[in-house]
Amino acid sequence: MDRIAIMGGARLQGEIPISGAKNSAIKLMAASLLTDEPLRLTNMPRLADTRFLGRLLQRLGTEVVESAGPDGAETLLTTREIMSGFAPYDLVRQMRASFNVLGPLLARTGQAKVSLPGGCTIGARPVDLHLKALEALGARIDLHEGYVYAQAPGGLRGGEIEFPFVSVGATEHALLAAVLARGATVLRNSAQEPEITDLADCLNKMGAKVEGAGTATIRVQGVERLTGASHAVLPDRIETGTYALAAAMAGGEVRLTRTRSDFIEALIVKMREAGVEVTPHPDGLTVKRNGGRLKAVELETDPFPGFATDLQAQFMALMTLADGESVIRETIFENRFMHAPELGRLGADISVHGGEARVRGVETLEGAQVMATDLRASVSLVIAGLAARGETVVNRVYHLDRGFERLEEKLGACGADIRRIKGDAGEDD
Repeated sequence: MDRIAIMGGARLQGEIPISGAKNSAIKLMAASLLTDEPLRLTNMPRLADTRFLGRLLQRLGTEVVESAGPDGAETLLTTREIMSGFAPYDLVRQMRASFNVLGPLLARTGQAKVSLPGGCTIGARPVDLHLKALEALGARIDLHEGYVYAQAPGGLRGGEIEFPFVSVGATEHALLAAVLARGATVLRNSAQEPEITDLADCLNKMGAKVEGAGTATIRVQGVERLTGASHAVLPDRIETGTYALAAAMAGGEVRLTRTRSDFIEALIVKMREAGVEVTPHPDGLTVKRNGGRLKAVELETDPFPGFATDLQAQFMALMTLADGESVIRETIFENRFMHAPELGRLGADISVHGGEARVRGVETLEGAQVMATDLRASVSLVIAGLAARGETVVNRVYHLDRGFERLEEKLGACGADIRRIKGDAGEDD
């Protein structure tokens, strides 16, 4: 397997363009199942996760054509006919979000057989909210041998769905199904992330009638059919925050472009508390840190617009060098501190008790061999390596390739001493 090696100590100086949002792109790709006309997505990230979903969509009957357009990478998806309503385990297990093909298949054809996504390293993340939402729209759901068998022979019908707790995936899944349901649907206690609004905007371009996306209550008036459309994927707020934290960790001055600072306001507040200079501008933001030790910060993850759980590991890396003790509380996923022991291999002083981590800042980190455990944990080790003395080697970087496009190239262009070490296909870390 590939590794990434970082020689720490180089300050970052330059500009990093932010890619389209992974978490939005994969749901927009699933929306292509809802129409027999072409859906053109621009500003598309080229990632392992989008490739995984592309292969699954092709199996279901979607023609997937990738190209380079004037506004960056494009993907044209055309599903003239659903050739199969079966999404097998071998494909679904590679990425949990691919489970969201269930709703569009059911909405368009009235039936589907989709594998349950299986376990997740950062927590249980059950799909029961997804299934209950589909049942509220009139679907009959049966579970057999790890598969969901869903039927709605007469089509889905509108209904009232109230989520017991905020779930981005369940909100998106219900939205994807409700747009073709007969009558009106109301989603209450909905997730308010920008990716929800992006999905709704795209669906509305396709002829859907969605109101309230980005608020706790979303209303959908079902339509008989959707058409093709062209839609630009919004900027990736997690990539934005990750590179902002990388610049703060390494020191220097980095301008992040093709993005929006309002997507990461909760992070900016905490970075400023830590003593980092952050300046928003119309095309993104600039992060600057020249001298002076970081200050310890207390934070708690929360659904948007709170502090994103997907930035918690990266912020913990930053706090390893802060003056004093930082307290980080994780409220979204129960197992999302697996990066803490790996940061400890670099010399970090971190103690974890349940959903709380205490990070006592140290003077320096020392390079070492570390292992990535999940997508966001992977990049937290890269961030730490930027400031560690000597060489840090991050193993199992296939996690990184799921969500970060051209990571080494983007950091290297700003002066980071970072390179990929190619591994043998059969090698195991």
